[in-house]
This record gives sequence, C-alpha cells and structure tokens, in this order.
Amino acid sequence: MKVIGTAGHVDHGKSRLIWALTGINPDRLKEEQDREMTIDLGFAWMELPDGETVGIIDVPGHRDFIDNMLAGVGAIDAALIVIAADEGVMPQTREHLAILDLLDIHCAVVALTKVDLVEDEDWLTLVADEVRELLAPTRLTSAPIIPVSSETRVGLDRLQDALQEVLDESEERRSVGRPRLPIDRVFTISGFGTIVTGTLVDGGLSVGQEVVVLPGGRKTRIRGLQTHKQKIERAIPGSRVAANLTGIEVAELERGDVVALPGTYVETQNIEVHYRHLKDAATKLKHNMELRLFSGSAQREVRVRLLARDEIKPGESGWLQLILDRPFVAARGDRFILRRPSPGATLGGGVILEPHPTRLRKRFDERNITRLEKLLQGNPADILVQSLDDLGPVTLRKALVHARLEGEKEEQAIADLFGRKEIIVLNVDGTTEPPKMEDIVISRTAWNTFVERLRIVLETFHHQNPLRLGMPLEELKARLDLAARLFPIMLKRAVDANVVAIEKDRVSSRGHKVELMKKQETAIAELLKLFKENPYSTPSVKESSQMVGDDLYQYLIESGTLIQLSKDVVLRSIDYDAFVAEIKRLLERGNSITVAQVRDKFHTSRKYALAIMEYLDSVGITMRKGDERILAS
Repeated sequence: MKVIGTAGHVDHGKSRLIWALTGINPDRLKEEQDREMTIDLGFAWMELPDGETVGIIDVPGHRDFIDNMLAGVGAIDAALIVIAADEGVMPQTREHLAILDLLDIHCAVVALTKVDLVEDEDWLTLVADEVRELLAPTRLTSAPIIPVSSETRVGLDRLQDALQEVLDESEERRSVGRPRLPIDRVFTISGFGTIVTGTLVDGGLSVGQEVVVLPGGRKTRIRGLQTHKQKIERAIPGSRVAANLTGIEVAELERGDVVALPGTYVETQNIEVHYRHLKDAATKLKHNMELRLFSGSAQREVRVRLLARDEIKPGESGWLQLILDRPFVAARGDRFILRRPSPGATLGGGVILEPHPTRLRKRFDERNITRLEKLLQGNPADILVQSLDDLGPVTLRKALVHARLEGEKEEQAIADLFGRKEIIVLNVDGTTEPPKMEDIVISRTAWNTFVERLRIVLETFHHQNPLRLGMPLEELKARLDLAARLFPIMLKRAVDANVVAIEKDRVSSRGHKVELMKKQETAIAELLKLFKENPYSTPSVKESSQMVGDDLYQYLIESGTLIQLSKDVVLRSIDYDAFVAEIKRLLERGNSITVAQVRDKFHTSRKYALAIMEYLDSVGITMRKGDERILAS
C-alpha cells in the first residue's frame, strides 16, 4: 500500500485537484473551507488504474503553515507537485521541492493545474521548461509533467496513469517486525474514544495488540484499526492507518508521538546525523545554533553541535550532533529537516546515522568522523550490523537477505563483525567459529538494548512488588513480546551473562533480594509459630493471608517456606517433606493406605488428610485405587 503527498505554493489548486481525483474534500476544518486555504494536513484516497488503493496526504502551501506540511511528507512514497499553469514556479514551490529533495523523495509527478485559465500554448511551454529547470539538480529530474484542470477534468486520466507508473517504480516498504506509527492527528469519536492516525512503517499492527505511546511509554491497546475508512484486522507497512486506542485520553497524546510495540524502540534526545545545507539558505549553519528539527511527524527544538568544523556554508555538508529539548523516537536511516524558527526558513536536512549516541561527542574527533563516514557510505559490515540492529534476533540468512549482501561482501561482513565481537550467536554456547546461515544472531547494540529492556522490566517489577522473589516466566515473556522460540534462547543468554537469575520459574535481576521490615518478620514469626504447634492442622490459606497480608503470604509461598496444597490447605515445607517421607515409608512397608489411616496417623482432620493425599496424587508420589493410595510407579 502506497501514500502520495502533495507539494506546492498556496492557491495553486492542491486541494481542489485532490477533490477532483478522489471525490473527497481534504480541507476538513471549517476555517479551511471558509478561507479556501489548507491550514492543516488533509487526507483522501483513490483507486489507481490497476485497482490498487493509495492514500493521499494534502499539505498546506502557505509559508505560515510549513510546519504542518513537514508533518505530512516524511513518510510518503511519491510526491504530487502542484504548480498553477497561470502563475508558474513560486517561492513555496521551491521550498517544498527542496524539502522533498532533502527527504530523499525520488518519485514524483508534476501537475500543471488551472490549464483552463491559460489560452497561450507558448506560455504553457515556458512554464513546463521552468519546471524542468527547477527539477534538474534534484533526484526528481525525470518527473513527468502533466497539464490538468480540476474544473474541466482535462488531463486527470493521464495524471492517474503517471502516478501509477511512478508508484510502480517506488521501493516496497520494509517490514522488520518493529512497527511504528508516527501520529499526525489525534481526535475522539463518541462511543469509540481516542483515535490516532498516521502512516505505518517498519512492521504491521493488529487489533488487540498491547502497544505503547512514545515518548513516555504510556501503555494502551489497539481496539480497532481502519484504513481508508474500512475496518481491518491487521495494518501493513506503508498504509494510512487510523487506530482506536483504549485506556488513553486525547489530552495525553500529540502529533509526533509514536505508537509502537513494547520494548522495540527507545526514545532519544541526542542524535548524530549527516547534514546538507541548502545552496540558497539564508544563513550559515553555526555551532550551537538553536533550530527546529522535523522528522516523521515530530518537531523538536534542537541545539546544533558541529562535529568537524565551526560553520557550514550554503551548499556544503557536514556532521552534526543534535541535542533535542525533549525526547522523540528515531531510527537509523530516518530523514530530517532543520528550519530556522524566526523568521521561518528551511536551512537544510539529511539522514540520522546514530539515534542513540552514548555521550556528547568530542568535536574534531577523527575517529568519530571516520565512524560516521562508514555509516553513511555503508560498507558491508556496517550494512549488516544496521540490518541486525533493525531486525533484532534473527537467523543469519534472514539478516543477509535484509542487508542485500551476497558473495564476497557477505563473507567479509560476517568475518568483520564476528572478529570485532559485534555479532552474537545466541543458539550456540561458547562458539569460536563464525555463525552458520541458520544460527540465530543478534548485533551487540541490539543485545545491549534487549538487556537494558530486560533490566528495566525486572527492576520495575521488583519496585512494584517488593515481596516477590521474581517475575513469573510467562509474564516476562509477555512483557518482552518475544517470539516463543526466541524467549528461552535470549533468557538463557541473559542468565549466562549474569544479567538475571531464574529460580522456580521466576526471573529476577541478578543480586535481587527481598528485604523484610521488622514488623513483617514479626508477623511471619507469629504465623509460623501456629504452624509449628499444629503441623497438620494449620491455619487455612485465608486465615494465613489475613494474618500477614496477601503480599507477605505470597512471599512465604515463593520462598518455599510454605507450600499450598489446595485452595484451603497450606503447610510448612519442612512439615510437608516430613509427611512425604513418612507416607513413603508406610506404603513401602504396608503397600497401601487410606485417608482415614492418614488422618489418624498424623492427628489431623479428614479435610487436611484428603487435601494432602490428593496433592500427592497430583505430583505423582501416590496413586489412588478405590479408597486406598499406593506408591506411584
């Protein structure tokens, strides 16, 4: 599924053209309709000649609303550049085109609108020549130019055919299992609650999935999904998506937030980038300038750190570290734009190379510049490790396919990464050999991210449950959202690396220990005194829990001090072990025993004797034959 975004000067007929193509008025706000001018993002869709449905994002053309325009064009597959035939190229045409070029949008169609207002064919030729000259230095130099009229519908069929052709040439959206939905609109519908929209990238989302909203990590769940007002069960990468979220209010969300699966992305306030300064930029880029960054649907105030020079002149490129005023979500390869806030002007943009630098980089550090150059150029090892960073734990074969490496480049990349210990083989213990194609591997960065996620999940659990020895395995698996086959492999590696400990199907941070307060120790001592006095006629589960509290009772069970045999009966583990030993001795000598005999032997009631024997049956120590028990074979 593909998405088209408009671009062009104010009043050149972008919204009217979309209306003519789709039958949908993208100007949804009353103020837009009253002023006949697009202010915020508008959305529509249409069916192409081959039957495929494509989404359309209509952006404002007025310079006062360029921020809104940037929120819409970051995730498009192709641009529909709209230029009025009666006016030709205008200032916002040039700025929009510069933005498309900086965002690496290389598929486009130019619509020369309002041709019904132009009677002179020579004028149309001059405008078309001006457009070609404008496109020549960009990646859009070969974009077709189609004269159209939204009023008479001249050229609309040709325009649809041209859009079909350029979209057929555009790259398919990648799916790396790490979906993110950058939010470009938030609203509410009575009876449904909170709705967010955006263009889905990097993976699919399904109804019922637990998701988080970043930054902040607010948990929510997908109640429903739609694309082009059609209900769907699963949304695919590249599609325009409306998601109905539960348990979260509109006031808690804003444009630029990202919906993602838990643990797949880590927000950042510090990124390293390669930057290109526009040739006609109004000013030089200087160290410590404060600008506005646009990436995806987000915008942030940033402080610019130049890493290899003191200033970047118009037409030049360089390496930057950007310090954001607040967190946002980014991935390697994301594009960005930098603008001067006041007076507003686009200065340049580029590509994010390192979304999570560990520290502020030292300026004029040759080693760091070399590292960034390699990331930009993409040598085989860097390409492979980037794929592994994106994919997480996968077979080596899948990572190589994703990285599009083969032959000598493939062998070189594997050898380099394994030699530098930047690739970890998960399913082979202590290997000194490079991984094989079906081995499950993970990059060092992705592993460290997983370990940090694991620590955060467990430390949060320990903080919220101070009397619990650890998180149940199944709960941890659900929190980490790992595939069933990967969870035990990743967890074993974490145990081997002394990151976590496992005991009785519970996982804890390494070194975690329950610290009891004095009053808790006293409550436990009083309860255990009652158990010791009547080892086989103990307080019930309910009575025990009431005496010490639910959390402390659960601690006694998890620590092995007590063992719960039924919904009512609980014993000290030491008394249970003595009971089992005696039952085994009696059965080995007498072959069978009844509940009544157990009751009399241990001076208890039938209720306790029956509960204990049924428990022994369930764990395979004894076996029932009529009214008697014998040792299980």
